[in-house]
Amino acid sequence: MTDEKTIDATEATETVDLWVAGTEEPQFQPTDEGQQEMFVEETDERLAKQLGSVIDDDYLFDDDVEDDERMIVNMGPQHPSTHGVLRLQIEMEGEVIRRTKPIIGYLHTGMEKTAEQLTFGQGPTNVTRMDYLAPLHGELAYSLAVERLLDIEVPERAAAIRVLMTELNRISSHLVALATNGMDIGALSMMLYGFRERESILAFFEKTTGLRMNHNYIRPGGVAADLPPGWKDDVAAILADLPVRLAQYDDLLKENPIWLSRTQGVGVITQEEAKAFSITGPILRATGVNWDLRKAFPYSGIENYEFDVPVGENGDVYDRYRMRVLEIIESLKIVEQAMDRMPKGDYRIDDRKVTPPPRARIDESMEALIHHFKLFTEGFKVPAGETYVAVESPRGELGCYMVSDGEANPYRMHTRAPSFYNLQALPITMADSLMADTIATIASMDPVMGDVDR
Repeated sequence: MTDEKTIDATEATETVDLWVAGTEEPQFQPTDEGQQEMFVEETDERLAKQLGSVIDDDYLFDDDVEDDERMIVNMGPQHPSTHGVLRLQIEMEGEVIRRTKPIIGYLHTGMEKTAEQLTFGQGPTNVTRMDYLAPLHGELAYSLAVERLLDIEVPERAAAIRVLMTELNRISSHLVALATNGMDIGALSMMLYGFRERESILAFFEKTTGLRMNHNYIRPGGVAADLPPGWKDDVAAILADLPVRLAQYDDLLKENPIWLSRTQGVGVITQEEAKAFSITGPILRATGVNWDLRKAFPYSGIENYEFDVPVGENGDVYDRYRMRVLEIIESLKIVEQAMDRMPKGDYRIDDRKVTPPPRARIDESMEALIHHFKLFTEGFKVPAGETYVAVESPRGELGCYMVSDGEANPYRMHTRAPSFYNLQALPITMADSLMADTIATIASMDPVMGDVDR
């Protein structure tokens, strides 16, 4: 024992640092996430919006209620009934909602910034993914904006094809709205029926564009391809089947006492509130405002088609449901007229600066091959300027603000997305309502979060 070397105490407790790649402690980066939280103390303006009392002061607040009788709950962003990554902070007194704060920004798509990196010809591949339930309307608004800057008009057949496809897209989108609205409230049969009928339209889209969704079909100068052989038979089958199905929907829901009790008088928006928050589409028309861009600012020759604009009265969940059913009927009228009067001619403009050569010519001509290569790699330049074009999407006014600096890429592209504006109505519609009505109210808004977090 005496021969063993004595170990110093400090030496025994000394540690050796071993560095292993990938194990560094990340530095804490503070975010502004906490600034989105609902505080007890808010400015008068912010509090008024959350209480839903900006227009009609219907907020009934009892000062005698103790703070421990109120609670703030989070709904989403993972909740299946929020129709995407939407988060709601809800302050409740028992089962009654006192104020609601919608919080967005969980999707992080950055599509508007992405548009600056794409040529004008590549742009439709980007915007078609914003409102993924109405991709053709996004492509149409973008293409119309580019065409206005180019000062070109598409052929009559191209315009008619655009009307045909976008109105079919409106029908398919409204079918999803009816299906999910029914499922959220408890009418599971409506979910099955809505998606069943939508399949026939998506099958036609796939036959025409090659894809069921996100088509990149409507492009500056016209459309990507002509209608396929036998397209009239496919459209005629849709026109024959859907009216029968819509009658079944009415038998299922229109006078169903459970459906009426869950939707009538729920989530009410007045005309003044809808106008103040720039709400458009079926939600605005459900309040009694007769406003449809297809009538007010027609595009693609849609002023030549005969159709009516359904208008509601009460602005509640039930009226918003009825608006979509009635709009499907009117869109069927437009589709039938487009099918019967489809003009002959080219489906895209005959302008070599914008339109690539026919595919067959690429194998025959070196000039055509070079022309095709240049258009799809470098794109075409658009004169400097700015413009704004809007179309009537299934959710309301879908606008495209475009700025060009004379190059082949947009200098700036901004989308006026209807779902972004319509979500502003949630604090109004949910104030002083029951927690059980929350799902019905959100579903009646028919939000698409890809249309919000751009």
